[in-house]
Amino acid sequence: MAWNNRRADRVIFASGYAVKMMAIDGMWQRPCTLLDISNSGVRLLMQGSLEGLDLKEFFLLLSSTGLAFRRCELIRVTGDEIGARFIDDKDPGKKKNRSLVRSD
Repeated sequence: MAWNNRRADRVIFASGYAVKMMAIDGMWQRPCTLLDISNSGVRLLMQGSLEGLDLKEFFLLLSSTGLAFRRCELIRVTGDEIGARFIDDKDPGKKKNRSLVRSD
Protein backbone atom coordinates (compact mmCIF):
# COMPACT_ATOMS: atom_id res chain seq x y z
CA MET A 1 0.00 0.00 0.00
CA ALA A 2 1.44 3.39 -0.98
CA TRP A 3 1.69 6.28 1.46
CA ASN A 4 -0.68 8.34 -0.69
CA ASN A 5 -3.53 5.76 -0.61
CA ARG A 6 -5.07 7.02 2.63
CA ARG A 7 -8.69 7.55 3.55
CA ALA A 8 -8.26 10.72 5.66
CA ASP A 9 -7.04 14.13 4.48
CA ARG A 10 -3.51 14.88 5.64
CA VAL A 11 -1.64 17.99 6.75
CA ILE A 12 1.89 17.82 5.37
CA PHE A 13 4.78 19.55 7.13
CA ALA A 14 7.29 20.67 4.47
CA SER A 15 10.27 20.70 6.84
CA GLY A 16 8.80 18.34 9.42
CA TYR A 17 7.93 18.91 13.06
CA ALA A 18 10.08 17.59 15.92
CA VAL A 19 8.21 15.13 18.18
CA LYS A 20 9.07 12.11 20.35
CA MET A 21 7.83 8.54 20.53
CA MET A 22 7.56 6.97 23.97
CA ALA A 23 6.87 3.41 25.04
CA ILE A 24 3.50 2.78 26.69
CA ASP A 25 5.35 1.83 29.89
CA GLY A 26 7.74 4.81 29.60
CA MET A 27 10.84 2.60 29.24
CA TRP A 28 12.16 4.31 26.09
CA GLN A 29 11.85 7.51 24.08
CA ARG A 30 13.03 8.28 20.55
CA PRO A 31 13.15 11.61 18.74
CA CYS A 32 11.43 11.64 15.36
CA THR A 33 10.07 14.04 12.78
CA LEU A 34 6.37 14.29 12.04
CA LEU A 35 6.00 14.32 8.24
CA ASP A 36 2.21 14.37 7.97
CA ILE A 37 -0.83 13.92 10.18
CA SER A 38 -4.59 13.42 9.90
CA ASN A 39 -7.49 12.79 12.25
CA SER A 40 -6.76 9.07 12.07
CA GLY A 41 -2.99 8.69 11.86
CA VAL A 42 0.52 9.95 11.33
CA ARG A 43 3.68 9.37 9.28
CA LEU A 44 7.00 9.75 11.10
CA LEU A 45 10.64 9.89 10.06
CA MET A 46 12.70 8.04 12.65
CA GLN A 47 15.97 9.31 14.07
CA GLY A 48 18.15 6.54 15.38
CA SER A 49 17.69 2.80 15.55
CA LEU A 50 14.39 1.03 16.10
CA GLU A 51 16.15 -2.21 16.96
CA GLY A 52 14.88 -3.83 20.14
CA LEU A 53 11.91 -1.47 20.58
CA ASP A 54 8.37 -2.74 21.02
CA LEU A 55 6.55 -0.51 18.53
CA LYS A 56 3.18 -2.26 18.48
CA GLU A 57 1.72 0.58 20.58
CA PHE A 58 3.38 3.80 21.70
CA PHE A 59 2.69 7.39 22.71
CA LEU A 60 3.43 10.21 20.29
CA LEU A 61 4.51 13.24 22.37
CA LEU A 62 3.54 16.35 20.44
CA SER A 63 4.87 18.93 22.92
CA SER A 64 8.14 19.27 24.80
CA THR A 65 6.30 19.02 28.15
CA GLY A 66 4.39 15.89 27.14
CA LEU A 67 1.01 17.50 27.80
CA ALA A 68 -0.12 17.00 24.18
CA PHE A 69 0.09 13.35 23.14
CA ARG A 70 -1.72 10.63 21.20
CA ARG A 71 -1.70 6.87 21.70
CA CYS A 72 -0.69 5.12 18.48
CA GLU A 73 -0.66 1.67 16.92
CA LEU A 74 2.04 0.80 14.39
CA ILE A 75 0.71 0.18 10.88
CA ARG A 76 3.88 -0.13 8.80
CA VAL A 77 7.62 0.44 8.63
CA THR A 78 9.25 1.46 5.35
CA GLY A 79 12.94 2.16 5.73
CA ASP A 80 13.27 4.96 8.29
CA GLU A 81 9.60 6.01 8.00
CA ILE A 82 6.76 4.56 10.03
CA GLY A 83 3.02 4.90 9.72
CA ALA A 84 0.72 4.67 12.72
CA ARG A 85 -2.96 5.08 13.44
CA PHE A 86 -4.32 6.85 16.47
CA ILE A 87 -6.03 4.70 19.09
CA ASP A 88 -9.21 6.20 20.51
CA ASP A 89 -9.61 5.01 24.10
CA LYS A 90 -13.23 6.15 24.01
CA ASP A 91 -14.08 3.51 21.39
CA PRO A 92 -15.78 0.62 23.28
CA GLY A 93 -14.48 -1.86 20.70
CA LYS A 94 -10.86 -1.16 21.62
CA LYS A 95 -8.92 -2.66 24.51
CA LYS A 96 -8.24 -0.30 27.40
CA ASN A 97 -5.26 -0.38 29.66
CA ARG A 98 -6.87 0.46 33.00
CA SER A 99 -3.57 1.79 34.40
CA LEU A 100 -3.63 4.57 31.79
CA VAL A 101 -7.24 5.64 32.26
CA ARG A 102 -7.60 8.69 34.50
CA SER A 103 -10.25 8.66 37.18
CA ASP A 104 -11.13 12.19 38.26
